[in-house]
Amino acid sequence: MDEFPRLMHTAIDTTDCRGLAEFYRELLRLQYRPGDEPPTDGPDAADWLVLVDAGGRRKLAFQQVERLEPTTWPEHDVPMQMHLDLSVSSAAELARHRDRALALGARILLDRTDDEDEQLYVLADPSGHPFCLLVR
Repeated sequence: MDEFPRLMHTAIDTTDCRGLAEFYRELLRLQYRPGDEPPTDGPDAADWLVLVDAGGRRKLAFQQVERLEPTTWPEHDVPMQMHLDLSVSSAAELARHRDRALALGARILLDRTDDEDEQLYVLADPSGHPFCLLVR
């Protein structure tokens, strides 16, 4: 049997490694890889953090960068380059998780909840990366 590469995780550049990791940790109910937990004292100068699911499988990583040019989407001056699609089971869950994301620091880029074929929001995380939240 041939061996193929496996997706280990998706890495996201950010100017605030811990802040963005915290956003997605809360939003997606993930946890830190052992050793990546926030320090209990002193400054947190993490430049690479990994979030895992309850089974310890890597899901997202965050890489500290000096500067990050936020996308201008829906304009194309600075393209998205990458985005996450997150799905929920119903319109009620869509609204609930939109509110959770906003409370965690996201902002709405597009509200397409009136589309009967595909209800969705396009949001930006605290570092400006777009992500879609939609009903599956």
